[in-house]
Amino acid sequence: MEAYLDNSATTRAFEQVKDLVVKTMMEDYGNPSSLHRKGLEAERYVKTAAEAVAKTLKASPSEIIFTSGGTESNNMAIIGGAKANCRVGKHIVTSTIEHASVYNVFGHLEEEGWRVTYVPVDEKGQLRKEALLEALEPDTALVSVMYVNNEIGSVNPIGEIGALIKEKNPRTLFHVDAIQAYGKYRISPAREKIDLLSVSGHKIHGPKGVGFLYIKNGTKFAPTVFGGGQQRGFRSGTHNVPGIAGLGEAARLIYEDHEEKIAEMYRLKKLFVELVSELPDVQVNGYSDERSAPHVVSVSFGGVRSEVLLHALEEKGIYVSSGSACSSNHPAVSGTLRGIGLEKRFLDSTLRFSFSVFTTEEEIRYCAEVLGELLPVLRRYRRM
Repeated sequence: MEAYLDNSATTRAFEQVKDLVVKTMMEDYGNPSSLHRKGLEAERYVKTAAEAVAKTLKASPSEIIFTSGGTESNNMAIIGGAKANCRVGKHIVTSTIEHASVYNVFGHLEEEGWRVTYVPVDEKGQLRKEALLEALEPDTALVSVMYVNNEIGSVNPIGEIGALIKEKNPRTLFHVDAIQAYGKYRISPAREKIDLLSVSGHKIHGPKGVGFLYIKNGTKFAPTVFGGGQQRGFRSGTHNVPGIAGLGEAARLIYEDHEEKIAEMYRLKKLFVELVSELPDVQVNGYSDERSAPHVVSVSFGGVRSEVLLHALEEKGIYVSSGSACSSNHPAVSGTLRGIGLEKRFLDSTLRFSFSVFTTEEEIRYCAEVLGELLPVLRRYRRM
């Protein structure tokens, strides 16, 4: 049997997405900047996708800029937002457990002379709001906070954070990395005071290599890619029509029967947490109920290195992650796990299990059963 439980890394595409991507590659393959019929056909796909995405956010299609994925969206948002808003000041704020595509951008700007404040989180991975309030200053140009943490599934109260930022300094831009949240939550940038929002297609059963950046109309923004002036000049370059069409279709599909999809994910998560919690010397990190994301479970296994357990599970056809897929080739200990104050003995003994709309109860039970078989053997081997 096979159990794919690494959906925070990437998801299997919807069949309808696959069909649409193939159609736009093989039949309707025009350049949307061309003035002939083929170009106009391609342009319609881009407009349809922008409308589909905007509808899920209760936003305007003009506020949607298509990108190559989550990393570019985060980079564009932070660099473009901060530089355009530098008259407010050269101070920027983020948390201590952001994804590398945010955290490393702040490091880059710090090297360029920006002053950065890193706000701590609590033991469940939520931003400490009182620390954020202390960090906000009159010269704070931008704040970037993730909606859902990619490693432990902690959820930040984005609406409350947005209100705090705007009340303290209305000129401060608020960027949200929603890459693990979009498709799992109903997000409303207008209600939650979000100026910039990043999303990736392959996390919601769309294609890889495509994402979008929501830029609230009227927001000062400096482009980081220059060329033919496509996408309001914010992101020049020929549109990736197959990817964009697939992303639009995935966005439409993921929000169909949304409540039922999420309820089923929470049911499977609850079952998995109950099963693994019965195993000796096992700890579930962060919240394990509906205060956390429906699709992510972080579990620490005492006495077993995460990489060893990961490959042992792989041999049984079970695919999981030892942390963020974007940093899986780097052995450094997770900043998220350090940030929540995880016990030292668990830092290199933690795996992430993540679900999707395709995950089944059979996969969940199989994984828990195999863990129960493997752990005593691996622990005995380590003691030897």
